[in-house]
Amino acid sequence: MEKSLTITDLDTTASAWIEQEAQRSGTPVEQVVRRLIYRGLEEEQRRAQRQRYHDLDALAGTWSAADADEFTQGTADFNQIDPAFWP
Repeated sequence: MEKSLTITDLDTTASAWIEQEAQRSGTPVEQVVRRLIYRGLEEEQRRAQRQRYHDLDALAGTWSAADADEFTQGTADFNQIDPAFWP
């Protein structure tokens, strides 16, 4: 079942681009808008289908401030450049 829609309050930049695209492609404005809507729907469907994993959620944010400090101190040497490796 096809439906007609009316789009209101479209900013001038968007409406001008749609009109220019219609002129450039030689297609009616309605067809340009229809194509944009379908492309947007396809992208939203792809986004919704992307699988999200939650198997590591329990680990996120579980460090205390003391744990973070200990890690930072334990890895501080990683920021030092050994001159023997860079003659």
